[in-house]
Amino acid sequence: MKTTILKVTALASILLGVACGGKENKKKPEEKATATAATTLEIEKPQLTFGFIKLTDMAPLAIAKEKGFFEEEGLFVSVEAQSNWKNILDRVIDGQLDGSHMLAGQPIAAGAGFGRQAELVTPFSMDLNGNGITVSNDVWSKMKPNVPKDNDGKPLHPISADALKPVITDYKNNGKAFKMGMVFPVSTHNYEIRYWLAAAGIHPGMYTKENIQGQVDAEVLLSVTPPPQMPATLEAGTIYGYCVGEPWNQQAVFKGIGVPVTTNYDIWKNNPEKVFVMTKKFVEQYPNTAVAVTKALIRAGKWLDTPGNRKEAVKILSMSQYVGADEVVLANSMTGTFEFEKGDKREMPDFNVFYRYNATYPFYSDAVWFLTQMRRWGQIPNAKPASWYAEKAKEIYRPDIWEKAAKILAKEGKIPASDIPSTDGFKPVTTDFIDGKKYDAKDPVSYINSFKIGNKD
Repeated sequence: MKTTILKVTALASILLGVACGGKENKKKPEEKATATAATTLEIEKPQLTFGFIKLTDMAPLAIAKEKGFFEEEGLFVSVEAQSNWKNILDRVIDGQLDGSHMLAGQPIAAGAGFGRQAELVTPFSMDLNGNGITVSNDVWSKMKPNVPKDNDGKPLHPISADALKPVITDYKNNGKAFKMGMVFPVSTHNYEIRYWLAAAGIHPGMYTKENIQGQVDAEVLLSVTPPPQMPATLEAGTIYGYCVGEPWNQQAVFKGIGVPVTTNYDIWKNNPEKVFVMTKKFVEQYPNTAVAVTKALIRAGKWLDTPGNRKEAVKILSMSQYVGADEVVLANSMTGTFEFEKGDKREMPDFNVFYRYNATYPFYSDAVWFLTQMRRWGQIPNAKPASWYAEKAKEIYRPDIWEKAAKILAKEGKIPASDIPSTDGFKPVTTDFIDGKKYDAKDPVSYINSFKIGNKD
């Protein structure tokens, strides 16, 4: 295969800008100067196609494309919206996509025995937080009397599922199943809504070989709905609430059909959300390309978390080829606020985090958490030793690729060297959960056994 050699010089940058419709000419002088310092990499595959779902957390892909970060790495990238998460998974595995914005649980499940199996890797974590749980106006009207209020009469946050429990009981007494939506069986949303419900003693259901819907013993019936369809499905009355990423919680507020009651920041503070995924075969066949892609995405994350850039990000994301939602809806969460009940807009500077708190680093401990939830709810049917969790995480999460990319960026002066964490891949023990449970990724079995609801090992 012919190898393309990337040598970014001032002249090459200018020529590249002309070839790409003059995009380079729109950049600020300091951005042009930065581009000249890029390190030479041999790009094995410069033409790439990446997938995404229309959610605000796909932003690093849009920014890397629109701000020219991919081009400066010698990459010519097409970014294409996909219909649903299963389609994304299948297309990456089958090689129709070179990589994709993906649910953090998808590459983990693919390597752990749940759903379609494949060797996928994650060299880049796309963001922290970004999800919410929304209920219909009718459900909120029944929940609201159970929610503690502050001195101004506003609901006190975080709102636990304790406020929902009597509503579910009322539905049951009237012979109606309480139905809620989430986006995919191995999505963060599925595990977050289960965590939120179970923390209040509400059983969200178990997965078994016979019941792959995860509804065994369920007091709330959870089902899959693609993110952009969540508001319409809620409005139709097919579901009474859902857990989804933005902008589809704020869309419910905007349309006046539902009320977000909590965010995943409150369920697990600064939790990992989406990841960027390629096949193991791709990163082995095109190692420099994988590093270059990761470099561009790290730069995009940094740009997104640089003060003053979010308004421009909202304009970019509102474009039809990306999220395509109204700017006012996107800005509700992307610019550091979040609206709950209509008119109840609160400051939430960390609702969407793309770079701060080492957000882009693929920590093994994040992968282990997803594995513990898969085991807790029966997607992993048999008990595993503690060593298995770390071994599986290290097969899938690839901080070595991230670190190589970040060190080059630091050498080029594009990120501070201090932004590269000194870590063994495991975050410190934390209790930053809505129920205060202690999570130690190096002791996953004890963590699983600490819950009243779910499997015990």
